Amino acid sequence: MKKVLITGFDPFGGETINPAYEAVKLLPDEISGAKIIKKEIPTVFQKGPDAVYEEIQSSKPDYVLCIGQAGGRSQVTPEWVGINFRNARIADNEGNQPMQTSVVENGPEAYFTMLPVFRMVEKMKENGIPASVSYTAGTYVCNDVMYSVLHYCHTEFKDVKGGFMHVPFATEQTVNQPAGTPGMNLKDIAKAIELSVEAMLESDTDIKVVSGETH
Repeated sequence: MKKVLITGFDPFGGETINPAYEAVKLLPDEISGAKIIKKEIPTVFQKGPDAVYEEIQSSKPDYVLCIGQAGGRSQVTPEWVGINFRNARIADNEGNQPMQTSVVENGPEAYFTMLPVFRMVEKMKENGIPASVSYTAGTYVCNDVMYSVLHYCHTEFKDVKGGFMHVPFATEQTVNQPAGTPGMNLKDIAKAIELSVEAMLESDTDIKVVSGETH
């Protein structure tokens, strides 16, 4: 049986919930015949990646999909690239606020996802979930985790395929946000993750679709 490790962050930035892990908790224990391993990780530079590293060592998954909150986005967005750069607009949950530093000293400038993100997006859209591929995972802890996990997969856990996906605010988080702030029902976010895992397990080979940005 294949194993998929899915992680989600704890709340940060003054929020009382994080839709990333709240949605992960709603996932079934098995998807398409694969065992689902759920893990909450801290929104803390280096400690977030360390928690994923330890779980990879322990559970030996075939795939790692890390989920993070991207408040303000209206779609579920699998990420294309993680960059070797930390630049925190706000402090993390332990008060760390690195500015213009590397994630991995002397590491490559970037790592591209190992997951079929375009296939994942099409699967979500076919099932009524707004989704698109994102070309920036930011410079905060989400990118810290994405870049680090891909570094681990390329250097130590070479049989593991890793990637990252951002999700919008949960609907209830938008109550005290400015009018028009997008949100998504937690059940829909969980469904998006489940559909993405199904797509990953169907094929490691991605599809080609018209997409991208003009700016």
